[in-house]
Amino acid sequence: MSNNKLNILKRPAIAGPVNIVRNLLLMSVLMVGVSCVSSEVTHEEPLAEELTSTLLPVTELQHPDRDPRVGLSPGLFDAEEAIWNLNLITNVIPPDNFIGSWSTDLAFKDNYAIQGNYNGFIVWDISDFANPKLVIDYLCPASQSDVSIYQNLLFVSGEGTGGRLDCGTEGVATSVSDERLRGIRIFDISDIKNPEYVSNVQTCRGSHTHSVLVDPNDDENVFVYVSGSAPVRPEEELPGCVSALPDEDPNSALFRIEVIQVPLANPEQAAIVTSPRIFEGLQAPPRHGLAPEELAVVEQAREAGRYVADYMDQPRIVSDGLVRLFLGQIVEERGGSGDATAADSLALRNQISDRYSSWMDERLAQRGRGADLGPNQCHDITLYPEAGLAGGACEGYGLLLDITDPINPVRIDAVADSNFAYWHSATFNNDGTTVIFTDEWGGGTQAKCRDTDPYEWGANAIYSIKDGKMNFESYFKMPAPQTNSENCVAHNGSIVPVPGRDIMVQGWYQGGINVFDFTDPANPVEIAFHDRGPISVDRRETGGSWSVYWYNGALVNSEITRGLDIFELIPSEYITQNEIDASNTVELDYLNAQGQPMFVWPSTYSLAVAYLDQLERNRELDLENISMIRSGLEVAQNGANSDALTDLASQVRILAEYSSNQSKMMKLADVLDDLGNGV
Repeated sequence: MSNNKLNILKRPAIAGPVNIVRNLLLMSVLMVGVSCVSSEVTHEEPLAEELTSTLLPVTELQHPDRDPRVGLSPGLFDAEEAIWNLNLITNVIPPDNFIGSWSTDLAFKDNYAIQGNYNGFIVWDISDFANPKLVIDYLCPASQSDVSIYQNLLFVSGEGTGGRLDCGTEGVATSVSDERLRGIRIFDISDIKNPEYVSNVQTCRGSHTHSVLVDPNDDENVFVYVSGSAPVRPEEELPGCVSALPDEDPNSALFRIEVIQVPLANPEQAAIVTSPRIFEGLQAPPRHGLAPEELAVVEQAREAGRYVADYMDQPRIVSDGLVRLFLGQIVEERGGSGDATAADSLALRNQISDRYSSWMDERLAQRGRGADLGPNQCHDITLYPEAGLAGGACEGYGLLLDITDPINPVRIDAVADSNFAYWHSATFNNDGTTVIFTDEWGGGTQAKCRDTDPYEWGANAIYSIKDGKMNFESYFKMPAPQTNSENCVAHNGSIVPVPGRDIMVQGWYQGGINVFDFTDPANPVEIAFHDRGPISVDRRETGGSWSVYWYNGALVNSEITRGLDIFELIPSEYITQNEIDASNTVELDYLNAQGQPMFVWPSTYSLAVAYLDQLERNRELDLENISMIRSGLEVAQNGANSDALTDLASQVRILAEYSSNQSKMMKLADVLDDLGNGV
């Protein structure tokens, strides 16, 4: 035998299991039910001495020599495309009222995909993946219209100052107004073609994002965790909003999140019930400096005579507007009037760092930020109620929260990383032992996937979780360099429910989408991708994948400017048809990616052979026994022999002792038992 195989055939104690499948074949021919498998039955043809496998561990596979994502020609709806191990089923462009307005996040219910947009939200019927139908485009402007759904309720975020309570399109002109919406809108979508706006909950900092928590122990309420990162609104507009730091006023709207309780029978009574301060004791996180291309731009600005200030150990190009402001201050301080003189300009050259620092410190303090302060808000919180955990991507930190008491989340761990600029979102693996955080370096509108950008910046950080603590394992970033005109950085994605593996699909703005395997969190591997060329090569225009999520067999992508894409995984050397078929046996009634569900796979033949594929790919059982178990499954499936399946399950349990993945062998045996018992 080769070194990759377990030399178990020489062990006398398991001579019987070697002949299991041959006996099952014989039983299927004779159509005789048996209660055990005799080791005395022999076969005339000897087993092959050597078997070979076409499946290799994913870490040993090679990517294309030339990445086809590099050098794609530009266009809005006609850009060149590159695709690998995926099938693009269809693309539908936005309805007229939403073309030119950014599309944002996604939520799903039954056969519907709800797509947020700065102009409101769009409902698509995706019952036929190849032919999505527009159900309704609901005009109700707000930034950024993050969407979530539960039963017949749709929740939509609003953060900017232009959102109106009446969903009007004219905006709000005054700094204080009783017409402004900043918080959560609640719609009744019992009739999804005619959403009814039933309520809203106003918050002091609005809602940039939100997450819906379905408590397994509460059938009467759902809870909405609100993340708002905008400045605190005036108390004259919303009483109780305080912008002072907590040590100055304990009622400060800074350094807290909001938890909204929504009575399902009376959603109009939704209200904030707690404002947990989950950031206490966190210090300012470490930061990295500018990337090589940014440093080059700064030096070019210096050479051109621009004002450059040093702030927080980084050079900053001072805008022309600020330069005029500072020059005006200098003129006023010397008691002059009119235009600044050459002497004033020289004085500003000497003072630019001090003046810029004072100006920045003042504004950061108004938002609860500063050089010595930790995060005062989360960007996004992913709730995983079945695991009792939440992952908070909180600007400068990744937080692990205990959410077993929904209205009183408790921070149990926090991690920071100098390679991260802005902790953006989180995703758990299915068993809650790994969490992935994304870094939205540059805010999503900048080009951060250039060949000069460090791999660790604007990437994912993968952490294992043990005893409530997060341990760093590795970084992963979309590997194809993008151009200066393509906004690109890590963004939203979800788990793909391939049993026995940890696989995620993720959007990278104009870096496209990709699928990667992080079953070994220290060695993530890209296994599929799709990308389009830049919208423009002459200037940077924001576009690309805001978020892409798996839902009932499809990968649904919210493209910021180009509408809605629907993909499917196709078999490759990285993933088998059996694994894809097993993943597609998972059927969800709804999905909010930030309210992450725990996947459960029904016992099917697809699930059994998917486990076998993985045992073979990873060399976790010798090929002879894998081959015979496959044959036994095929015989049992064709003959519907329940006794054969339960006997095969027993033999798999015996073989588990000689596998390097006993857990997967036992799962396989459980599936075989279920199939044999008709479960």
